[in-house]
Amino acid sequence: LTFPLLSVTLLVSFGSSMLYGYNLAVVNSPAEHIKAFYNTTWFQRYGQGLGPAPLTLLYALTVSIFALGGLGGSLLVGVLVERYGRNGALSRSALLVLLAGGFMGFSRELGSPEMVIIGRSITGIHSGGCTAPSSWLSPLQPFLGGWRRLCIPTGSVEGIFICLGVFSAQVLSLPELLGKDRFWPLFLSVVVVPASLQLLLLHCFPESPRYLLIERNDVCGATKALQRFLGSPEVQDVIEEMQEEQRSLSSMEMASVWQLLRERSLRWQTLSVAVLNAGMQLSGIDAIWFYTNTIFENAGIPVSQIPYTTMGTGAIEVVAGLIGCFTIERVGRRPLIITGFCAMGVCSAGITISLLLQAALPWMRYVSVACVVGIIAGFCMGPAGVPFLMTAELFMQSHRPAAYIVGGSLNWLCNFTIGFIFPFLQMSAGAFCYLVFCGVCLLVALYVYLVIPETKNKTFMEISHIFA
Repeated sequence: LTFPLLSVTLLVSFGSSMLYGYNLAVVNSPAEHIKAFYNTTWFQRYGQGLGPAPLTLLYALTVSIFALGGLGGSLLVGVLVERYGRNGALSRSALLVLLAGGFMGFSRELGSPEMVIIGRSITGIHSGGCTAPSSWLSPLQPFLGGWRRLCIPTGSVEGIFICLGVFSAQVLSLPELLGKDRFWPLFLSVVVVPASLQLLLLHCFPESPRYLLIERNDVCGATKALQRFLGSPEVQDVIEEMQEEQRSLSSMEMASVWQLLRERSLRWQTLSVAVLNAGMQLSGIDAIWFYTNTIFENAGIPVSQIPYTTMGTGAIEVVAGLIGCFTIERVGRRPLIITGFCAMGVCSAGITISLLLQAALPWMRYVSVACVVGIIAGFCMGPAGVPFLMTAELFMQSHRPAAYIVGGSLNWLCNFTIGFIFPFLQMSAGAFCYLVFCGVCLLVALYVYLVIPETKNKTFMEISHIFA
């Protein structure tokens, strides 16, 4: 990897994937401070405070609106890239983050809870519309030794940076840093830092070579970009391969989402993508990220120790993500995803058991922490990245964009569902709410075991034949 190529990959990851991870975890620590601000503002406006249920509803909306913004952003990204290019789309997304940071940073000064909610929705649009770092590397992999040598490290860059984003939010939430009441608007608006860095430095790099050649038919521009990224004037092999891809795509009719859903020969593949992407979010991982402090508090962890316990789970998450990154090619997709969902299901049941027994056995609080760690580790080692990789492997190029739309839409919708209903589920079902996640995880693992074949080193035709 040359320095320009490595730099642009890290820059795109830092300003997109890491920011997405940060926004997943940033609302966890200041939950009580934000609720107090909402209650105080409501009292100043209407002469009475909010009851527990309306306050929970308003805060749940603040948490989950991020996912609705992400759904909108994911549907708009194609239009942005087509009109402005990858660099242009990323730059405009970064500008959105600056706007969102301003809304959230000045919300308390202006006494406006609405600004927090609007800011969260805008950061969601940014996360949904960001281009994956792998889009920079995909046209360069043949030159660097083939897809199989680089697809896992480069494809997993996104997942690792998401873990780093979650961990950075947990570190900044420590009482010694931004964990105090007066700092929560600043804590939410830290998102402007990576966005500003991306906005300032992105213009130093050429446009994506693949976009220049395939979308704009700019052979000269693509050649110059490749020469800079690869540090070599000999890039004709890569150009020819992309031109072959361009000819293939021009003669291919791209299927719409409706056509994909109606295609009988792809019905099991489509259902599998839906199950995997919905299962990712309904597994309870978003409840863990959004409401970690509440979960630990209910488990009996002393309030003073919760920030450090949460930070410890984030560190383990990063390690688990790295392990998954470098074992997926050796172990395969299917074993990792089955093991990950099974581990998450068992640990979700373990949280229920530990919460029911903690009154009689005080040491059960540590079992709860271990189960939370198990859920995060299980998710990062398998379900976190494998569904996106398998979506690409289950479909031919003509149906792949539609499959990504189906999977991505379900992903964001289920993210919103869990973020919104989990506080109410916890209030109504208590310790038994985690059994819902246990059931989802085990059912998804069973589905993968019975239906989805191993896709490692298999062509689309081989996979299609197994499904048939």
